Amino acid sequence: MNFQENYLKSVRSEFLRYKSLGEKTFDQLSEEEIHWKYADSDNSIAIIVKHIVGNMLSRWTNFLTEDGEKTWRNRDTEFEGPYTSKSEMLDAWEKGWDCLFAALDGIDNTNFNSKVKIRNEDHSIIEAINRQLAHYPSHVGQILFLGKMIKQQDWVSLSIPKGQSEAFNKKMFG
Repeated sequence: MNFQENYLKSVRSEFLRYKSLGEKTFDQLSEEEIHWKYADSDNSIAIIVKHIVGNMLSRWTNFLTEDGEKTWRNRDTEFEGPYTSKSEMLDAWEKGWDCLFAALDGIDNTNFNSKVKIRNEDHSIIEAINRQLAHYPSHVGQILFLGKMIKQQDWVSLSIPKGQSEAFNKKMFG
């Protein structure tokens, strides 16, 4: 496997990992809980998802041929009027990820060394992907943290639960 193939396989795996963490959080939350905010000035999970999806659709639609900041995107409205239902949020979440993965599927050895623009700045394919690979996990971390705050003692850990590292390592290493 060459560098390009290895890199694209690796980033796909990381994006899928963070997508899965978000979904495992959503699975634990009710319709009402996706709208919970710590304070009025904060974002709910539904608002964070709306922002992630807006960013994904803007960045990954026509990834190789158009600026990643589309003229039709209004970033400020992503933080207003959350999705009205959990199913609407989940449908949008899938649409954003589908757009991302379709764009990744369009990268090959004929265009891997292309330059793409984000906000009129040139980026290599690697720079543009890495930018989003840093952005989305930061928001997925917010989603997980909010989910944990909402569920409190009912939260089901998405990693090694506290106090169970030794048992986990014993299982992994024998």
